[in-house]
Amino acid sequence: MDRRVTSDVVREDAVTVYVDGAVVTAYRGETAAGVLLASGRCVFRSTPRGHESRGVFCGVGICYDCLVTINGIPFVRACMTPVTDGMQIQTVPR
Repeated sequence: MDRRVTSDVVREDAVTVYVDGAVVTAYRGETAAGVLLASGRCVFRSTPRGHESRGVFCGVGICYDCLVTINGIPFVRACMTPVTDGMQIQTVPR
C-alpha cells in the first residue's frame, strides 16, 4: 500500500529499497522514514526496557525515536537518511 500524496507532486527517479526483506518503491530525495511511513509502517522499533513502540516523532533528527538498521548499520536515524537504490532498511517492531 502506498500512502504518498499523489496530486500535483513531482517526484525524482524511482529506486528500489528493501524494508524488512520486502521490495518497496521509493523516490530519490525521500528519507528512509518517509518510505517507511508511505509503506504503512508507523512503528520502527521498540524501547529496550519497556518495549514501547517508537517511530517518527520530531522528523528532524533530534529525538532519535526513528532509529533503524540501514545496510547493516544499527541505530541510524531514518528521518535524516536519504534513500539510495538497493538500500536495506530493517525495523525492529515489537
